[in-house]
Amino acid sequence: MGSVGVSDFLFVVIIADASQNAMSGDSKSISDGLVLIAVLVFWNMLIDWLSFKYKWVRRMVEAPPLVLIKNGVLQLREMRKEFVTKDEIMAKLREEGIGQVSEVKQMQIEMDGEISVVRYEEN
Repeated sequence: MGSVGVSDFLFVVIIADASQNAMSGDSKSISDGLVLIAVLVFWNMLIDWLSFKYKWVRRMVEAPPLVLIKNGVLQLREMRKEFVTKDEIMAKLREEGIGQVSEVKQMQIEMDGEISVVRYEEN
């Protein structure tokens, strides 16, 4: 909520390209371009609705969260997959007021690209 995902960004780029083609004359008429844009909007809305309604569709179209720290331990394999450095992780932890990796129960990159941090509960 509130941020643009990769699929939304790509959708906007495709719509811009389709409308540009319709206006520049590659299509036979502007109505051809409007039909193309309408079909793209329909498919985008359908996929969004299906992913909201059915969990199996959501798993197909959305990337799962990626765990960077688990139980106070850096997950180096996951960090390499996303080209995240230890310095970047430490910078995010400092933003959250955390001094050491061992204070973190879990840190992950969410489906929307945001990074969330969960601390260990203090007793």
